[in-house]
Amino acid sequence: CQTLGNFSLSITLPLYLIIVLQKGLKENFADAEVSVVDCPDLTKEPFHFPAKGICGKPRIADVGGVPYLIPVAQTEKVYDLNTVAKEIELPGAFILGAGAASSKILGVNAELIAIVQSKSEKKPAVNGSYIAQINPADKGCLLEKYSSKYNDCEFGLLANLYASEGQPGKVIEVKANGRTGELNFVTCLRQTLEKHYGEKPVGMGGTFIIQKGKAKIHIMPTEFSACPLNTDEDVNNWLKFFEMKAPLICQTVFVSRDPGFDLRVEHTHCFSHHGEGGHYHQDTSPDSVQYLGYLLPAEQLFRIDRPQETHLVGRD
Repeated sequence: CQTLGNFSLSITLPLYLIIVLQKGLKENFADAEVSVVDCPDLTKEPFHFPAKGICGKPRIADVGGVPYLIPVAQTEKVYDLNTVAKEIELPGAFILGAGAASSKILGVNAELIAIVQSKSEKKPAVNGSYIAQINPADKGCLLEKYSSKYNDCEFGLLANLYASEGQPGKVIEVKANGRTGELNFVTCLRQTLEKHYGEKPVGMGGTFIIQKGKAKIHIMPTEFSACPLNTDEDVNNWLKFFEMKAPLICQTVFVSRDPGFDLRVEHTHCFSHHGEGGHYHQDTSPDSVQYLGYLLPAEQLFRIDRPQETHLVGRD
C-alpha cells in the first residue's frame, strides 16, 4: 500500500460537537439525544470486539476505491489491514470499517465487515471480522465469522476504516428513534456536519446498533459483473438487496465533505448474531427504528492507493 496523503481533520470540543449533532438529528428523527459518555466495553455483548474501546489517536483511512470495483473489477487490488495500520502510523491499531473481502482468498466476491486488532511487535493480529456473501444454496445472506475459515487480514478493492489504539475512554453516544425525515442515520450525521462546518472537513467513525426495526441492506454477488457497470442503475441491478431485521451492529466511517482526495464520504457495513449482514442503506421501519451509536471525530485522514482514473458511480 502507498499512502498518498494525510491531513489533520477539524477537531471540535465534544461539548460543542454534540450540540451540533443533536440539532441535526432532531430534524430527521422524532427523538434524538447526543452526549459524552464512557465507551462501553466492546469485548462484551452485543459487540464481542477484540478491543475494549475506540479511543486513542483516532484516525480514518480511505483505501483503494469504487473505481477498482466498477465498471470492471480490478481483482489484483489486494491489501492487508496489518500493513494499513503501519501506513496510518499506528501499528497495532484496532480497526473498524466497511470494505470488500479479498476474492483472492475467498475465491468469490463478498462484503467485509472489518473488526481487527492488528498485529504489533508483542501480539499477533486478532481478526474479529465478518463476511457477508450470497448463499449459493438459497440466494439469501450467508454471514460468517472470517476467522472461522481464514487466518489472514487481507481485503480487496476498497475499504473505509476507522482506527484507534482500541482504548477505553470518552466517546460520543448518539441515540435516535423514530425517523421522520428522508435521510438515513449516517447521512443525517454527515450532512449535519457538512452544513455546520462548511469547507472544514470533519471525519468520524465508530460503531452503532440498529436496536429495533428493519433495514435495507445489499450484498454484492459472488461473481463480479461480466459486463461493465457504467451507471448507478447498472450497479443497483447487479447488487442483491435484502430487508434485514434488528439488532444489526454497524461499523461506520464518514467525512463531512471531500477536500479533494476522491473520498467515499460515507460507508457502513453491519453484522448480526442471527445470520444477517452487509452494506447498510436505510432503515425500512421509520416509525419503530431505534439507533444507538458510539463515535469519535478523527484526528487525521489517510488516503491510500487512490485510483488514478475515477468516477462517481456506485458511491451510495
